[in-house]
Amino acid sequence: MKNAKIPYFKLTKSENEIMDLMWKENRPLSRSEIIELTPGRTWKPASIHILLNSMLEKKAIEVAGFVQSTKNYARTFVPSVSSDAYAIMQIKSSPVFSQDSIPSLVSSLLDDVDDKGILDQLEEMVAAKKAKLK
Repeated sequence: MKNAKIPYFKLTKSENEIMDLMWKENRPLSRSEIIELTPGRTWKPASIHILLNSMLEKKAIEVAGFVQSTKNYARTFVPSVSSDAYAIMQIKSSPVFSQDSIPSLVSSLLDDVDDKGILDQLEEMVAAKKAKLK
């Protein structure tokens, strides 16, 4: 899974269900595995081809390889972006997001931090960014 500069995309509800599964499984999945592993899905199994092709066009997923499925070979897919990177992409592309909203966003996220190590990491990141701006 690469987190290089991925062009912005937004997933539909059904695509998001598939992506959540891929992030959770953290391994290449074939179409049949995706159908099998999503018993509570909101989409019809016959839609899997359309959904995966849409996700490929958006560059949300990529082909990882092939696996033998009965007598044929099936493509396997992996996400092109991590769940964290996708969440950040959605926040940054919001029309209400601006540099002015960063302090309140970070403050809100900090409310959930209970690990001093994470706070130390954040302090290091802020110090490095300040040094770059000088």
